[in-house]
Order: sequence, then C-alpha cells, then structure tokens
Amino acid sequence: MELPDETIAGLNRRLKRAEGQVRGVQQMLAEGRDCREILTQLSAVTKALEQAGFLLVAAGLTWCVSDPERAAAEGYSLEDVQKMFMKLA
Repeated sequence: MELPDETIAGLNRRLKRAEGQVRGVQQMLAEGRDCREILTQLSAVTKALEQAGFLLVAAGLTWCVSDPERAAAEGYSLEDVQKMFMKLA
C-alpha cells in the first residue's frame, strides 16, 4: 500500500504525541500522582493511538477505492481493509 507523504507525517506526529503522553504517565506514576489524573492521561494515549490507526485505515480505504485492481494484487482488497477497520472499532 502506498501512503502519501502527508499521511506518513500525520501518523508520525500522532505517534510522537502518544509517546510523549506515555512518558508523562510514567512520570506521573513515579511521582505518585492521583489515579484519576493518570487515568485521564491513559485515556488520551489510547485516543491518540486510535486516531493513528483510523488515519492509517482511512488512507488504505482511499487507496483501495482509487486503484482497486492494484490494491487487490498487492493483497489489500476492499474487504481486507474493512477487516482492518473493524479491528479498531
């Protein structure tokens, strides 16, 4: 699957944000912060990772729809990408 440069850049931004949030959660744990605050940050990390996954699947669906023959030849039939989406749901 070919991903546009802007999609890759967006994925990297989201993953770096999630990475920073995970480090923040680790710091909060080390500091003995309140579990409600930690849970809020864990929720933010989860959301950031979900958004990265949805961005990736959306790019895959776009690619499959724009060039279905090539996508299927490379192992990315529309049904396969829909299954990838359902893994995130």
